[in-house]
Amino acid sequence: MSNESSSGFSHLNESGQPAMVDISGKQDTYRIAVAESRVYLPEPVRAQFTGQDIQTRKGGVFQTAIIAGIMAAKKTPELIPLCHTLLLDGCDLQIQLEGEEAIIRCTVKTNGKTGVEMEALTGASVAALTIYDMCKALTQEMIIRETKLISKTGGKHDYSK
Repeated sequence: MSNESSSGFSHLNESGQPAMVDISGKQDTYRIAVAESRVYLPEPVRAQFTGQDIQTRKGGVFQTAIIAGIMAAKKTPELIPLCHTLLLDGCDLQIQLEGEEAIIRCTVKTNGKTGVEMEALTGASVAALTIYDMCKALTQEMIIRETKLISKTGGKHDYSK
């Protein structure tokens, strides 16, 4: 049975109903995905930076966002309905202030039958949401501008932006 419906969507079966993609016939390969989110931080937030982070009563904003992003990457199949459960070999989340933006870069690795793009995108997204949550007492003018896949390797088709 094909993994794709006649519409070309891999998560629909031949009848057009939702279905998890059957990866049973695929070989394990080493896979890496990198995703990025950007969060605009207005001056009241940027003014709170000391060193490489903002310290709040809840803790360091970037430190907390890194932990939240890693936890989210690990829970991706619980959040995205048709994602496969993967054993992640690694998840690295880096956050840096560049100009008016927090740049979040999430790199996820696995050795398996399906890719880790959704895990990387979920990790970056939740880290961005965590920054927003921890800084909203200062201002609600923050903007989560974009989340995008930067690269993926190890599957049928590699990708690099």
